[in-house]
Amino acid sequence: MIRSMTAFARSEADLGSQQAVWELRTVNHRYLEVNPRLPDGYRALETPVRERARGVLQRGKLDATLRLTENGGGGGRLRLDQELARSLADLGREAERELGTTGELSTAEIMKWPGVVVTATLDADEAQRRLREALDSALEGLVEARAREGQALSDALHERLDGVDAGLARIEERLPQVREAFRSRLEERLGELRERVDPDRLEQEVVMQVQRADVDEELDRLATHTAEVRRVLEEGGAVGRRLDFLMQEMNREANTIGSKSPDAAISQTVVDLKVLVEQLREQAQNIE
Repeated sequence: MIRSMTAFARSEADLGSQQAVWELRTVNHRYLEVNPRLPDGYRALETPVRERARGVLQRGKLDATLRLTENGGGGGRLRLDQELARSLADLGREAERELGTTGELSTAEIMKWPGVVVTATLDADEAQRRLREALDSALEGLVEARAREGQALSDALHERLDGVDAGLARIEERLPQVREAFRSRLEERLGELRERVDPDRLEQEVVMQVQRADVDEELDRLATHTAEVRRVLEEGGAVGRRLDFLMQEMNREANTIGSKSPDAAISQTVVDLKVLVEQLREQAQNIE
């Protein structure tokens, strides 16, 4: 399976008084570049971010952003200061005895006392653990997103490879007619020289001219490159650099076919081939 270098993923972590959000975004890059963007006080996470990213990614520019927001004491993140609450209840009963009054403090009244209900907090180690777990979850989502996009890229590449194969088939079908027409034109132009030039020598020149226009080797190499691209896609992994090299070679062969062929129909097919190869190259640049 191939993977795209372009993807996005996010995950959240509950830190008690704060909510943490990891946002991971990758784009194309020749190598792996990791850019952690962390709030003040969380710089210690920079090394874990880089290490975890290198463990699952091989190419692409990764921006790993950590955002923190205050929970505001809601959402079940409050806790009761039991010691203070008991002290208030005991104090209320003592006051009744001393003053001879009645009416104990209600639970609602106790909870309204400052400090009885407080926002839950985490110790530093627990917060770091949750942040790392959320980072791992985001990286897992990022890899899955890159794989999904990679499958779409693979489908697009195969579609264009089919187009290249079809173009090669058209050229090969056209070649016998082109060779015969080329030979006839060449013999016609040289016909007036037959009486003044050695016939064997003339025949050698005709053969040489025909060979110079022959594109069989280029067609074979282009077909070989196309088959290799298919093999590489099937093999999967980090194949982007390999594919980029193959696209350069395919473009080179297409250019040579176009420069050697004297036929307008083949030249037009070569233009179509070059467009397909350029589309292949652009798609391949997105692959890890």
